[in-house]
Amino acid sequence: MANKKDLDAHYTVMDKIFRLSIGEIGAYSGARYNGEFSMKLEDAQHRKHEFIAEHLNIKKGSKVLDMGCGWGAFVNYLNNDVGAVGHGVVLAKGQADACIKNGLNVKYMNIKDVTSETFGTNFDAICAMGSPEHLSSIDEYKEGKQDEVYKTFFKQLSDMMPVGNKIYIQTMVFDKNIMPIEKIPFGYQDVYKKEHTDAEMMAMLCDVFPGSWLPYGSEQVIETAKPYFKLTHIDSGRADYIETIHQWTSKFLQFHFYKYLLFASLGPKYVTNKNFRHWFRRFKVAPNLVTFQREILDHFRMVFEKVE
Repeated sequence: MANKKDLDAHYTVMDKIFRLSIGEIGAYSGARYNGEFSMKLEDAQHRKHEFIAEHLNIKKGSKVLDMGCGWGAFVNYLNNDVGAVGHGVVLAKGQADACIKNGLNVKYMNIKDVTSETFGTNFDAICAMGSPEHLSSIDEYKEGKQDEVYKTFFKQLSDMMPVGNKIYIQTMVFDKNIMPIEKIPFGYQDVYKKEHTDAEMMAMLCDVFPGSWLPYGSEQVIETAKPYFKLTHIDSGRADYIETIHQWTSKFLQFHFYKYLLFASLGPKYVTNKNFRHWFRRFKVAPNLVTFQREILDHFRMVFEKVE
């Protein structure tokens, strides 16, 4: 899966800029607009949190784990809006440090190390918003191990909760226009072109998280969960994710004096480090947005109930 270095390159380097843009405890996963795209990002994120709490039967006193909790938005919502007991784990150091500084019960660790031995067996609900995207590596896919990776993950979740309790999974998946892996030019460097093919967009996206390879549709997620969980709800959040990215971009570009000083402080690294220039350029090209617009990727929200 994506390792500490991959995640730190994306989240920790820009940690303060992210927080100044989306909020100290901002949510950094797809929001829930339900077609109401005039809604503010913060309200759509709150709607998503309400949806999860309702569908997972989270109440006051419920013990809930957020695997890959980012800057702790959902953990904070659980604690302050619901009165539940929120726990989180995250692998990016900048995110973990920010959560702990803000008084959230978050551990800095790999989600694959979260087990019944390390966290117990009595969770009322477990969420994974975005983290399933990083479970399988490209090498594991090529070796035919991707299903095994997801089955292991679902067993991991199953072991931490009683029968009848629920989990929420939110993840990007490959959509109908995905091309064979052999056609993707990994390591693609021509990031300054005006137009990019689907394969080139995928290569740039993979370069952000080189240790990650997405599930093939919601079907692969559902099938690998079957030994432990039954699906109780599913919907596509592709349009919602596109709107979320648009609003994130607007917030990243919004002027804030200290934030722009931080941007300026990255100048020497931008001049001297080619890889960092390419990394920065990808924000302008926005392969994460374009791949959804071209239906190379989709985005699903799923609720599962643990079975015997």
